[in-house]
Amino acid sequence: MTTKPSVLILCTGNSCRSHLAEGILRSVAGDILEVHSAGSKPAGYVHPLGIQVMHEIGIDISAHCSKHMNDFLQQDIETVITVCGNADQACPLFPGQLNRHHWGFDDPAHATGSEAEKLAVFRRVRDEIRRVFTAYAEGRRDQLKAAKSGGQAS
Repeated sequence: MTTKPSVLILCTGNSCRSHLAEGILRSVAGDILEVHSAGSKPAGYVHPLGIQVMHEIGIDISAHCSKHMNDFLQQDIETVITVCGNADQACPLFPGQLNRHHWGFDDPAHATGSEAEKLAVFRRVRDEIRRVFTAYAEGRRDQLKAAKSGGQAS
């Protein structure tokens, strides 16, 4: 039995974008990937509007907590994905790391205006993250299928 490859999604505060991405990637690829998120300067909470917009698409991240990226330095992390520029610059090399991707998204936590205007920004960023991370999951599934079909017969 093989263990699932670990993916670590990094942001600066680990309060919003990285949790949206973690929840979405775990939802679409949790059967083939171990998914985590962390921050270079954790905020100490998960943004309530992030929790709300994820609930709208049937994903519960209310039990997530803000973590520091150093908490993962002793783990084998196959892929690191940064979702903001500051985390991309602060990102260390993790043990076992084979891949690194940077896909930047606007920070909805900086949205201003009414509650409805803020929610619109959270939904837009959630949907952008959903498109990118769903495509990533599909690519990982295609890689697995190709490896199995081109691999050794049992």
